[in-house]
Amino acid sequence: MPHTVLLAEDDRAIRNALERALTLEGYQVMAVADGVEALAQAHRNRPDVLLLDVMMPGIDGLQVCRVLRAEGDRTPVLMLTALVETADRIAGLDAGADDYVVKPFDVEEVFARLRALLRRTSPVGAAGAPAAGAPGPLPERFVEAAGIRMDPQARRAWRGARELELTRTEFELLELLVRNAGIVLDHSTIYDRIWGYDFGPGSKNLAVYVGYLRRKLDEPDAPQLIHTVRGVGYVLRED
Repeated sequence: MPHTVLLAEDDRAIRNALERALTLEGYQVMAVADGVEALAQAHRNRPDVLLLDVMMPGIDGLQVCRVLRAEGDRTPVLMLTALVETADRIAGLDAGADDYVVKPFDVEEVFARLRALLRRTSPVGAAGAPAAGAPGPLPERFVEAAGIRMDPQARRAWRGARELELTRTEFELLELLVRNAGIVLDHSTIYDRIWGYDFGPGSKNLAVYVGYLRRKLDEPDAPQLIHTVRGVGYVLRED
C-alpha cells in the first residue's frame, strides 16, 4: 500500500505542485488549504505522515501539530517554513514537529526527508523480524546508561524516577546516545542514524535537537549528561 501524506499548504501553486510531485513519487496525497481542514482530515483519515506549512491563516501548522500531540497522535510531522532563525526552528520542535524544510526548497529534499521519517516509523514484521525496509533488529526491552532508562518498544524514557516527555526524534536521539554511552558520536554518524542523511556542515538541526533534549534531561544539582566534543560531536556520560 502507498504511504499516505496529509499536505496542508495555503499557497495554491505550491500545494498543487507538491501534490502532483508526491503523487508521481507514489504517495497517496490528501491536500488541504488550511489548518482547520488539516485537523479535520487527520481525524477522519489518519495519514502516515503530515507535511504542514507553518504560516497558514487561522490555525497555522504549529497549532495543528500542538493539537495532534496533545491528543497523543505521534504521526511524524515535516514542517514547511520560510522562517530560518534558530528560535523559529525551536518553536517547531516545541510544538512536536519531527523535521522541517526551508522554503524555497528542492522537491527531492522533501522526498528524502519524508523517506527518513517513514523509515523510522516502519513496523516490525512477523516473528519479531524487521519489516522490509525497516532499519535494524527489534531492540531489547530496556536500555540504560548514566541514570537514563529507556523502553524502546513502549517509547518511554526516565531519568531516575522522572519520566521524560519526548518527541519521536528526541527519543531516537537519546536512545542512540544511551546505547553508545561513553562513546563520542560524530555529527555525520548521528545524522545518518537519526535522519538517514547528513544535512551538511552548516546545518544547526542537530544542535537544536541536542539543546532541546538537554532542557528536558537536566536537573538542578545533577550532572549534565550530554556533552559537546568541539569539532567532533556529542557523548552521553556522567562526570
